[in-house]
Amino acid sequence: MLDREQVQHVAHLARLQLSPDEEEQFTSQLAGILAYVEQLKQLDTDSVDPTFHALDDVTQVLRPDQVETWADPETILEGAPDREAGFFKVPRILDPAAGQEQ
Repeated sequence: MLDREQVQHVAHLARLQLSPDEEEQFTSQLAGILAYVEQLKQLDTDSVDPTFHALDDVTQVLRPDQVETWADPETILEGAPDREAGFFKVPRILDPAAGQEQ
């Protein structure tokens, strides 16, 4: 059976802060889900072939790739407020030395 401490541990790992009411609610909900999974594990699936898709005749719904002509890169960069070496230049948001956001 799932207890409140386990929910608190999972919330901590997920960096979530739960109120006592939320802890109680999630403890109940997750315990119900785990109980249902235990029921599913008891099903006899030996005669069921493994499947990768719910539908047997899955067809490709994406169009084939087609080469399209785009504007000249220099023309695109003309509207950039700042650029460097053929690229858009944007403000730095990460400090590579610290590995954190600025």
